[in-house]
Amino acid sequence: MTAELARSALKKFFGYDDFRPQQLDIVEHVFAGNDGIVLMPTGGGKSMCFQIPAVTMPGTAVVVSPLISLMKDQVDGLRAVGIRAAYLNSSQRGEESHGVEQAYENGELHLLYVSPEKLLSPGFFTFLKRRRVCLFAIDEAHCISAWGHDFRPEYTMLRQLKSAFPAVPVLALTATADRLTRKDMAEQLGIPDARQFVASFNRPNLSLEVRPGQKRREQIVRFIRERPGQAGIVYCLSRKQTEQLADKLRESGYNAEAYHAGLSPDRRGKVQSDFINDKTLIVCATIAFGMGIDKSNVRWVIHYTMPKNLENYYQEIGRAGRDGSKSDTLLFYSYNDYTTLKDMISGGGNADIQLAKLDRMKEYAESLACRRRILLNYFSEDHSDDCGNCDVCANPPQRFDGTVLAQKALSAVARLRQSVGITTAIDVLRGSSKQDILKNGYDRVKTYGAGRDMSSYDWTQYFGQLISLGYLYVAHEDYNKLRLAPAARRVLYDGEKVELVKFQTIRDRKQQEQSKTAKRAAAPRSRGSLFETLREVRRELAREAAIPPYLIFSDKTLEEMAAAAPTTELAMARISGVGEVKLARFGAHFIQAIRNFSDESVSATATAASGEPDDTPTHLLTYRRYLKGESVRDIARDRGLQVTTTYGHLARAYREGHDLEIEDLIPGQTIDWVDEAVRALPDDQGRKAILAYIAEHHQDGIVKYHHLDLVEAYRTRHPLITAS
Repeated sequence: MTAELARSALKKFFGYDDFRPQQLDIVEHVFAGNDGIVLMPTGGGKSMCFQIPAVTMPGTAVVVSPLISLMKDQVDGLRAVGIRAAYLNSSQRGEESHGVEQAYENGELHLLYVSPEKLLSPGFFTFLKRRRVCLFAIDEAHCISAWGHDFRPEYTMLRQLKSAFPAVPVLALTATADRLTRKDMAEQLGIPDARQFVASFNRPNLSLEVRPGQKRREQIVRFIRERPGQAGIVYCLSRKQTEQLADKLRESGYNAEAYHAGLSPDRRGKVQSDFINDKTLIVCATIAFGMGIDKSNVRWVIHYTMPKNLENYYQEIGRAGRDGSKSDTLLFYSYNDYTTLKDMISGGGNADIQLAKLDRMKEYAESLACRRRILLNYFSEDHSDDCGNCDVCANPPQRFDGTVLAQKALSAVARLRQSVGITTAIDVLRGSSKQDILKNGYDRVKTYGAGRDMSSYDWTQYFGQLISLGYLYVAHEDYNKLRLAPAARRVLYDGEKVELVKFQTIRDRKQQEQSKTAKRAAAPRSRGSLFETLREVRRELAREAAIPPYLIFSDKTLEEMAAAAPTTELAMARISGVGEVKLARFGAHFIQAIRNFSDESVSATATAASGEPDDTPTHLLTYRRYLKGESVRDIARDRGLQVTTTYGHLARAYREGHDLEIEDLIPGQTIDWVDEAVRALPDDQGRKAILAYIAEHHQDGIVKYHHLDLVEAYRTRHPLITAS
């Protein structure tokens, strides 16, 4: 197979002109019949590494995945671009499974997705041998390793593949695996000599921010308010947190739902389906949510509480911005979160390793080093430049030249033959006379006593920074001993400078952060109305085709369309992500929308020339359109807003004194019912209590949260008169 054939398939089916870094190398490696370990971040293009071989090699590629709920979305996406794909798992009925098996036996499938349980069921290997298998792709391969963050014992049975199909290449793929997990993956799968392809973990489109865990709910409401119409996920530690936060967001007028294992399967399925299809924009969920979702237009991810390790954290924030567009991540952290997780981990399997990983997560949250550098160095990616797209880079601390200090620390580790942990290394630097130091002859090491001018506490802080910056790493598999990373050599021998943050600066910054509760998020980004128009076209086409909107085109592709505004098929075909099948199926709809928008823009330009300001607040744009006779639902659809948000705009306009028959928007006796509830309920019971009162004493389901916004606005200009 040639690179030209692979590129031709890439353009034909997926609409891309060339591969991302390492993808073509992996494809050619598979073409040659070789095994491989692939480590790419979420959204980095792992699937392409086995999908291109599947459509260009004779036979069928078998994809093993534990994510049953994701299989249907993946298969739907492949079929949408003209690739023959199907899946087999426990969710199917006998007749459906039989049809898929028949298609496989007839040689009609490029790809067959199977669950591990199905693959390892009696007789399934014999079934597979009836046709040619060109490749086994093991997705979420970190699950096979006990060192990984999501170990599944049943995955260890996959080692049978190599003995049953010795001539078929095995490709193990994952988004999150540290150095030790990757090594164990290869051994467990019986491919210890497989070449490892480790792509860059850098996701520059993701902003990274950590905030103190005070007043989290209020901060989340502000965060979402600044990102109208954007889909996002809030990860919570407990079921109770998901439900309480979802209630809070709904009270604030946002379309939010809770998701956790305590819900019925039907309810969980509906929440997930509504989120995938953009019917629900916000999901407050426990960590299981998102594992079965291939949704490319998630624009932000919030962690209500700190995850247990950096692998989980990186995988979860990776669910934002999979299409490559700018997206935001926010982590709330408090020491109480840390102690809660520590108690949960203690006593469990591999507790020492998991506690060490929790400590690294805590160091990330507390660090004043560039957060992206910490993440990349954790995954063994040597990265020495600050990213400019995290909260630390946006507000950099005062640093000092810590080169000599770093050289002392690194030299101590080297002279101790990388055989001790942090505590012992610090004892040697401080010239300790502890019995273990003297017994092992560490007092004869050249760096003994070289750092006695600093306290053990300060040394601990600086060792933590050297680990975060990628000069050292901790070998968890070898009793947490310190090891020199490749970057250490540049400091010890090549004169590389090291900048560190003074501990006093860290203390001062913590105090500043704890006192801040004001809004700090970036201003909302405007994408332009053509993007919103194209997004509405996509939404309508998705509804007609009964598939998620992102399977038609990603946000990234729509953004490129909005910028290039193609009005011919030839021009549309040049847009990245527009392949032959999608161009034929959907291209005309988007071309027509762009032409219509161009015609409307001429009219809009004339209106602007007449003096209409172009910086009109968004709530007043809604208000003016409503005065012209447009319905609330039409305005919401046209502007890409939630209906509840549109009502909120009108309520705000009324509060500001603009003329509006607000009573027309409030059903029946709602004003009287709300007044009655306010009188009857104790102070500060909240909107949920008001709605419950009305449902119990009057009519259930008529009054919604946005009606309370309107009543509140009404009462600002028509105060409730009470007896004195």
